[in-house]
Amino acid sequence: MKKNAWVNELRAIPFLLPFFIAYFIFTIFPIFKGLEMSLFDWTLIRKLDFVGMENYQKMFTDKQFWQTLKNTTLFVILTTPSMVLLALYLALLANLKTRFQRFFRSAFFLPSILSVAVISFIAVFMLQPYNGFVNTIIQSFGVDAEPFWLRDNILAWVTIIVVTLWWTVGFNMILFLASLQDIPDSLYEASEIDGASRWDQFRFITLPQLIPIGRVIILLQILASYKVFAQILLITGGGPSGATRPLIQYIYEVGFTQNNLGYAATMSYALFVILLALSIIQLKHQRMGGE
Repeated sequence: MKKNAWVNELRAIPFLLPFFIAYFIFTIFPIFKGLEMSLFDWTLIRKLDFVGMENYQKMFTDKQFWQTLKNTTLFVILTTPSMVLLALYLALLANLKTRFQRFFRSAFFLPSILSVAVISFIAVFMLQPYNGFVNTIIQSFGVDAEPFWLRDNILAWVTIIVVTLWWTVGFNMILFLASLQDIPDSLYEASEIDGASRWDQFRFITLPQLIPIGRVIILLQILASYKVFAQILLITGGGPSGATRPLIQYIYEVGFTQNNLGYAATMSYALFVILLALSIIQLKHQRMGGE
C-alpha cells in the first residue's frame, strides 16, 4: 500500500514540474541574481567591479533613500486604515438585502478592473487647475478658488490617496463581502430573539467573524502600499519637488535613468527586508490572536 501511494505521488511530478520551473526562473533565480547585483558595480549593459558592501554603506547615508522611504511609509500610514474601514463599510452596504444590492456590488468593484494608466489619466483630467471637473464643481458652489491639486504638497497627497482608495477598494470589499456571506443567519436570528439591536449584532457577531479576513486585508494592504509606484509616477511624477516620490520610483530612477543597477538592487533588498519583517510580525500576531 505504501509503495503504491509513493508511486501515485510520483505521477504528479510531470504536472507540477512546469510550475516549479517557471517559479524558479521568475522568482527564485531573480532573488539570488539581485543579491549578486547588489554586491557589484552593475550597469544596464554589463557587470563591472566587485564592490562588496559599498552599496549598502552608501544606502545608509543616502538622504534621498531615507526621504523616499519616509514618503512611502507616510502613504502606508494614510491609506491602510482608511482602505480597511472604507472596504468594510462598502461590504456592509453591498450585503444589504435591497433591490440595489447588485448595483452596489458592481459599482464598488468596477474601478478595480481599470488599468493604472486609465485611472491616472482620469485623475489628471479631472484635476486640471482652470477647467477641470473638480474645480468647476467647486466654483459652481460660489467658492472663488482654483486650487492646483498637483502642485501643492498636501493636495497632491490627498489626490493620490483618494485615487488609490477609489481604484483599489473594490478588491478588499469583495474579500469582506465573501466573509460576511459566510456568517450563519441563525446567529442573527438568535440575537434578535434575545433583543439585540443592530449595533449589538455588528459588535458581537459581525465584527468578530470578520477579524481573520481583516488581518489578511491589513497585511495585503501594507505590502501593496509599500510597493506603490505607477499611479504616483503618472499623476504627480513624484512631485511637487519630490514630496510624493516613493521608494520604488527612486529605485527605478537609479537603475534605469542613472544606469546603476547595483545600487538599485541594494535598495530593493532593503525594501524586501522591510516587507519580510512586517509580514512576520503580522503573521505572528495573527497566530497569537488565533490561540
